[in-house]
Amino acid sequence: MYKRVLLKLSGEALGGNDGVFDIGMLDEVASEIKDLALTGVQIGVVVGGGNFVRGRTLEKVGFDRVNADYMGMMGTIMNAIALETILKKQGVKAKAFSALAVATCEKYDIAKSREYLNQGYVVIFGGGVGAPYFSTDTTSALRASENNCEIILMAKNGVDGVYSDDPQVNKAAVKYNVLTFDEVLMKNLKVIDATAASLCKDNHIEILVFDMKKKGNIKKSVTETAIGTVIKV
Repeated sequence: MYKRVLLKLSGEALGGNDGVFDIGMLDEVASEIKDLALTGVQIGVVVGGGNFVRGRTLEKVGFDRVNADYMGMMGTIMNAIALETILKKQGVKAKAFSALAVATCEKYDIAKSREYLNQGYVVIFGGGVGAPYFSTDTTSALRASENNCEIILMAKNGVDGVYSDDPQVNKAAVKYNVLTFDEVLMKNLKVIDATAASLCKDNHIEILVFDMKKKGNIKKSVTETAIGTVIKV
């Protein structure tokens, strides 16, 4: 079993059916993270901000890309603080960091985050990489590399792995059990951006793409092998 993992959550995963913010969904996700933490695995979490705002969406309607991306990063910080709060309520040691300087969240520091992970805290990374033009995929790859994580658990909403095409549109789409990073890029599968794929490949960090909507799957992503799609060198 892995010693240290990074869980990548989309903002939509925390938004639930009501969109922006869903306390019930936060409780469910936190409970599943707690179950995984009880196995002794050290857990880092990167959260998206899509339940609040997406930089790329704002850019399409005329926002300056830099400002739009910073707005998206602020959404991830709100999600990081919310997840930290709910985890603590459930009795889990948790610590949120932000790549951007904000009054309500400690500024990200590699040495400190590693120390918290070693102490059994769930460490949550908000604020993206702290600069525009980078996705939360890239944030996940960077934080996983900096904190010596062995695998990125890429939680998807209702999709149980990587397919040759969108399975919700093309019923003939084929699911892959194992892929290399080169195959992901060559086949243009768009499950992860090229920058993130390159970082993971260079640092020998695997990715597991799985469906988080099925109860218990966050824990199973580490304790069971026959779940989702594995991407590796």
